[in-house]
Amino acid sequence: MALLSFLGAIQEVTGSCYLIETHAGTRVLLDCGMHQGQRKNEDKNSAPFPFDPSSLDAVVLSHAHIDHSGLLPRLVSEGYRGRIHCTDATAELLELMLLDSAQIQEKDAEWENKWRARIGKPLIQPLYTRVDAERALSQREPHSYAETFEVAPGVRITFHDAGHILGSAIVQADVTDFGQTRKLVFSGDLGNTCSPLMYPPTTLTEADVILMESTYGDRDHRDHDATIEELADILQQAHRDGGNVLMPSFAVGRTQDLIYYLGRFYREGRLPQQVVFLDSPMAIGANAIYAHFKDQLDLNGISPAIDPSKRKLYAERWLPILKSTSTPEESMAINRFKSGAIIIAGSGMCNGGRILHHFKHNLWREECHLVIPGFQAQGTLGRVIVDGASSVKLLHQRIAVNAKVHTLGGFSAHAGQSQLIDWVSHFKKRPELYLVHGELDRMQALQQALKRRLNWDAAIPEPGDRIAL
Repeated sequence: MALLSFLGAIQEVTGSCYLIETHAGTRVLLDCGMHQGQRKNEDKNSAPFPFDPSSLDAVVLSHAHIDHSGLLPRLVSEGYRGRIHCTDATAELLELMLLDSAQIQEKDAEWENKWRARIGKPLIQPLYTRVDAERALSQREPHSYAETFEVAPGVRITFHDAGHILGSAIVQADVTDFGQTRKLVFSGDLGNTCSPLMYPPTTLTEADVILMESTYGDRDHRDHDATIEELADILQQAHRDGGNVLMPSFAVGRTQDLIYYLGRFYREGRLPQQVVFLDSPMAIGANAIYAHFKDQLDLNGISPAIDPSKRKLYAERWLPILKSTSTPEESMAINRFKSGAIIIAGSGMCNGGRILHHFKHNLWREECHLVIPGFQAQGTLGRVIVDGASSVKLLHQRIAVNAKVHTLGGFSAHAGQSQLIDWVSHFKKRPELYLVHGELDRMQALQQALKRRLNWDAAIPEPGDRIAL
């Protein structure tokens, strides 16, 4: 029988990776994600792959986020020569994500080698380079939702809308071995049904084996309308306090949602700030890709005051006071604003990117506000701040956390516990269910809830586990 190996995002939220193997020798990889967060997790990125990359027949990608795609350039540099199958929107976003990631790898290696050279330690090589990323991008093969296609002998794939970010997919793999076909469904990252731009995740009814994410397996998100009102209140309070508002945000997905809501406040006369800076070249590029694929977005939530024929997904149309700052010089100029600015910048978990420079200038100021609009993985700077640190070390110096910190879980792009249970409950025949992509305590909470509400048993695999399909 065909086999499935659990190689990444097992009892953790990053590093998504699963391997399908048939008796006939076919090998298909689902996702090839980067590990993020704690140093011990990031060290896994340079560990040997638990398979020979050159032996793979195909790679199938659920979506473009780096924790699902970020090791593709390294996979290619170590010998993978097959196609990388993804949705058409993911194919475009992937170029943005992988080239940016390659630049970070090169810059990090360059920085570390400077001090290594000074103390006589051997120099290191980047995890991968821009050339590796470009080679990976040349192996993309885009597909439409609901299109069924063969990626290798005995493995047929269908992508369904996961509602997480633009192009995100639930991956259905029909695997035939010894004349028997088994249906594997990998949820990828399932979207929050309250997203203002994404359609709800596609409901499926048939599967023999399901891999389901569990990022928020222990909780439901706060009421969405209440979250939006809380954000509006925070902006009013920041205006009264006379400080800036910092919003660390993922460039793809979260940023577009935030711009939508700020645009709504602006049209309603409830945005007191003078200017909104989008200080992320990647997010600026993502806005253009969202505009290109606006037919895949649910734009019915756009204000009725906007003529439907003119509902183009250009951020500036939603939010006239938005200023996109692409260059380092434009980014540094933001430091002149001591009050009245909203600054949206990456990275979403505060582990790098331009948000760190804005922390340096604002985090220690009591009149400023920090809005954390999404999940912060263990070991990230964002998680340290959310957990109440009085000071943090960044950019080689320690900065006091005096700004008011707000966590708005209702903006998550992931499904909450009840949404996960509702999605899986539609499968007619009770399948084998495995929980992936979550921290262990959250997986266990979801496991118990599934048993209590559906009387379904769900397994929590160990890293490296292998099952027969």
